[in-house]
Amino acid sequence: MVVATEAGASSTLEAIILAGGAGSRFGGGKLTAPWRDGVVLDGALRAAFAAPVRSVMVVTGADPLVAPAARAWARAHGQSPRLRLIHAPDHAEGMAATLRAGIAALPADVDAAFIFLGDMPLIPVTIPPRLAEALASGALAAAPVFEGRRGHPVLFSRALFKALAALKGDEGARSVLREADRKFLSASLSAAVPVALVETEDLGIFSDVDFPCDLSSG
Repeated sequence: MVVATEAGASSTLEAIILAGGAGSRFGGGKLTAPWRDGVVLDGALRAAFAAPVRSVMVVTGADPLVAPAARAWARAHGQSPRLRLIHAPDHAEGMAATLRAGIAALPADVDAAFIFLGDMPLIPVTIPPRLAEALASGALAAAPVFEGRRGHPVLFSRALFKALAALKGDEGARSVLREADRKFLSASLSAAVPVALVETEDLGIFSDVDFPCDLSSG
């Protein structure tokens, strides 16, 4: 989807859902575990498809049931044409592997990409559009925040794709945000702010599923 900015320019945005983990602390099968009227992954799909994006990419890995679950949700909600499934063959390395696979699969014309985590089913659908608006200010990234703490999802501009693609092991994108802050403070990057923060009181930006007992909070 092409999003118009306040300056009159336009940006092409995509969404990536990281869904390649084994869910070992959960006991396996975390993203396809029953949740509300569906499965855990449904919450991330709902938020990602509500974002102002052209398509939603689900990066799969350890759980062979994730891809069918994503297809089923997209079919039920009339979103099949916008769904892309990408498999990360090196998913056992950790989160960085699924993130790299997602970044590598982005079309060449993308200006920014949302990174969603598949085990966060309570992301409010109102947040992604606000992040898109915030990124239009010229920031390198945009993230929701509550009481000074950053949450998810995060919208990354193309300027940070190379750093995301260089991550290794079980490292997430947090280090890329820290580096953006550091480079901004050293004046080596030209941006209005390194990370535009969108205030919210919805704790869904922090709520993830690690253990079966976490399902009761949803």
